[in-house]
Amino acid sequence: MFCKARVGQRSAQRLNPWLLLQCWNGGLLPGSNMASCQDVTPPLRSLRCAVQCVILFDVSRDYQLRGAVRFIVEEMELVCAPRCLHLWPLLLIVAQLQFTRVEAVWPWPQSLVSSPQILPLLPDRFRFLHGESSAVGPECTVLEQAFKRYYRLLFQGTRAENPVFPVDPVSALVVSVTTPGCEDFPALDSQENYTLSISKDCWLLNAHTVWGALRGLETFSQLVRRAEDGAYYVNKTEVADFPRFPHRGLLLDTSRHYLPVKVILNTLEVMAYNKLNVFHWHIVDDPSFPFQSVTFPELSAKGAYNQETHVYTAADVQMVIEYARMRGIRVVSEFDTPGHTQSWGKGVPGLLTPCYNGPKPTGTYGPVDPTLKATYHFMAKLLKEVSVVFPDYYIHLGGDEVDFSCWKSNPHVQSFMKEHHLGDDYAKLESFYIQRLLKIVGRYGRAPVVWQEVFDNKVQMSNDTVVHVWKGSGDKKYLEELAAVTKAGYRALLSSPWYLNVIYYGQDWRDVYQVEPLQFNGTAKQKELVVGGEACMWGEYVDATNLAPRLWPRAGAVAERLWSNANVRDLQHAYDRLTEFRCRLLRRGVRAEPLYVGVCDPEYNGY
Repeated sequence: MFCKARVGQRSAQRLNPWLLLQCWNGGLLPGSNMASCQDVTPPLRSLRCAVQCVILFDVSRDYQLRGAVRFIVEEMELVCAPRCLHLWPLLLIVAQLQFTRVEAVWPWPQSLVSSPQILPLLPDRFRFLHGESSAVGPECTVLEQAFKRYYRLLFQGTRAENPVFPVDPVSALVVSVTTPGCEDFPALDSQENYTLSISKDCWLLNAHTVWGALRGLETFSQLVRRAEDGAYYVNKTEVADFPRFPHRGLLLDTSRHYLPVKVILNTLEVMAYNKLNVFHWHIVDDPSFPFQSVTFPELSAKGAYNQETHVYTAADVQMVIEYARMRGIRVVSEFDTPGHTQSWGKGVPGLLTPCYNGPKPTGTYGPVDPTLKATYHFMAKLLKEVSVVFPDYYIHLGGDEVDFSCWKSNPHVQSFMKEHHLGDDYAKLESFYIQRLLKIVGRYGRAPVVWQEVFDNKVQMSNDTVVHVWKGSGDKKYLEELAAVTKAGYRALLSSPWYLNVIYYGQDWRDVYQVEPLQFNGTAKQKELVVGGEACMWGEYVDATNLAPRLWPRAGAVAERLWSNANVRDLQHAYDRLTEFRCRLLRRGVRAEPLYVGVCDPEYNGY
């Protein structure tokens, strides 16, 4: 088995001062094993010199380490000084051995057991390998590209000198996947569980699917650290991990401000760092229609801010979808109707409802006109194209914030209401429209996601409909909504408390972090219907200039709430880890804003 293959030959004469320290006082220090001491017969002076060099060079910033060994040396022996230069690389590792923090992982795994024992990595020899029994191999582009990405992230293009280590470096992380399949797209029911074992002799990552392997690679990358002398190391660690919720999303609004494709791709990259797995693309809205439709090219030609520079071509969309797939991220598109469609009307005359003031039209337009057969012919053709372009099983149909005033003013709509016995309840007219859209989506083999108003208006929906809860953040009314939606047997998504475009002075990530999606009155079966949630970044005041710092690391708080166990709630522990994670994001080139007062090494350099 390759796990046993090593880099270099182990020397029987190599000094191991940590073991010597353990043997010196019969197990004074943690992790001692007296049975192994019978094989260690070093000269006393080598031991004393090792200890004195630790103190001489002050390589430990933790006074506990020096306190633990102070009893050994009563006075400094100058004869040891010349040896310290030779022992320096090893002693640096020893000094950090017991007191290195290893728990700065984000989001926190379901189970993580770490040891003070550290194991080195040599950048010029380390690599990722497929396991011999893995169901996927080098032909799997998802993993092959991930191996390259994470190698770059781990070592940042640097090469450290090869110091003398207490143990020989393991040369590879062996990745094994049990389920065949690498060319598919991730789905709501995709398994993302994995185990990670980092031991003295073998480093193994096991996962059911390639998507789980991607999550494990991210965890591994966060466990690897770099010492002050440039050496890379990882603590002996065992991880068993899986997500609490299968849908962990981020909504980006590309209508109110156009976001360049590069910005979207960069966001997908950071989503993967946070183990977020759904990109909810709110691609069009009232202000602009940047989606370049092949079926209806006039939609973007007249509805985009600029038909040349502010559109997403078919190639752009496919690039985003494939980039996301390579990171185990689904792309769920949203084409919100019948409201939020002012930009649609510019390219499709007759689609929107004319507004009236008494008997005269005002020249303004309201929501999509639900009374015309032409409306449904148009929507059927557009949604057919959407179902082909976007491979995910779900299409977000919106259905929120419909202003009924224009419908009420329109004489043709009034006549339609009477003919169909809808009375004066215009919510029923919206339901009439939505129900027909749900049937259209069903014909194309897709399932709908709708904003909560569709449920609140008592629209008849298929069982596979997902209701997206977004109201009631201030008084936690969203919990009552989740209870009602799940009691009716529908799956639910939560976004109400996670509108990250809303900011205020202070550490608002704490409020985001302390949300508990399942804290509503309901049965266990109901709570199983909550499939996850999404952080939302609406675009009124956000564009490419401030998207990243407003998102990160705040969106990470949502990511951990949706990934980690419900009991992971300690704010101080979260603050310490999220602060370190923010510094890691800076090192990875992400303009993540600070949580509070502090410093990162290195700091963002302004470029």
